[in-house]
Amino acid sequence: MTNDLPFDAERALHLARETFAIEADALLGMQRRLTAEFPRAVETILRCEHRVVVMGMGKSGHVGRKIAATLASTGTPSFFVHPAEAAHGDLGMVTSGDVCLLISNSGESNELSTIIPALRRLGVTLVALTGRPDSSLAKVCDIVLSCAVDKEACTLDLAPTASTTAQMAMGDALSVALLDARGFREEDFALSHPGGALGRKLLTHVSDLMRTGDGVPRVARDASFSALLQEMSGKGLGLAAIVDGNTPVGIFTDGDLRRLIETGADLRQRVAHEVMHPRPHLIRAGALAVDAADLMERHRITSVLVVDSKGGLVGALNTYDLLRAKVI
Repeated sequence: MTNDLPFDAERALHLARETFAIEADALLGMQRRLTAEFPRAVETILRCEHRVVVMGMGKSGHVGRKIAATLASTGTPSFFVHPAEAAHGDLGMVTSGDVCLLISNSGESNELSTIIPALRRLGVTLVALTGRPDSSLAKVCDIVLSCAVDKEACTLDLAPTASTTAQMAMGDALSVALLDARGFREEDFALSHPGGALGRKLLTHVSDLMRTGDGVPRVARDASFSALLQEMSGKGLGLAAIVDGNTPVGIFTDGDLRRLIETGADLRQRVAHEVMHPRPHLIRAGALAVDAADLMERHRITSVLVVDSKGGLVGALNTYDLLRAKVI
């Protein structure tokens, strides 16, 4: 459809502000109307030993997919089933003991009505998210959460706008209440988001990134300066650990080399323990990589030696390793 009408920027801004106002009022109205049905729904899902199955048609279906995803990522096993597909075999995904979250603004969705008798026979608990608490859907559900709005933001009062915002907010409220009741923590969130920034920060350990074995440059305390330089250049980390047995007692870096050269000192007769930086910064292999990044930042260093629980040298880590893993 073509539109030859001139574009009115001011009217667009006015409608945007009006949309925000209508939808904000809708949410405040839901807040005022919240009843004991909400904690009932939270407790029912919390006690459920199976899964939450979310269903909805049209725009309510799109909202349902988001609600299912939010629940799943915050500790409540959940998935979306399309009601029309459920009537043609996908109902097999639903098992006795599940909780079904049924979303319909009108509460008169034919596709939901068709499968409710089958859901009842399965013995699932039915929770309705509806804009009409007196609807057919509400009457057959065990718990009813009202998502009623006074009007849609659509200028024709037809397209689901405020009503879908209300449904989304109710789903978010359920998710937040449930994650709090479960004692869900950042670490738990990271487990279901291993590819995200939080997952990398909370799941990646120093041992996952550190250089190990022959890749860790090290020399004995009495090693010659020449041997120290060969070890540094050969391993390409810009550092070498000075060890007593397997215990790191010092470190020598590219920066230390530059500073020594600037003094004009004769380095040919020096040995490792004479030029090393004593008491090097160390970190445990089991520590989080983000803690290693914090250690480096606080002390303004670019590398750190890694030790085991007994203080033995087991690895080395630098900022490039952290950058490559996207920890920083």
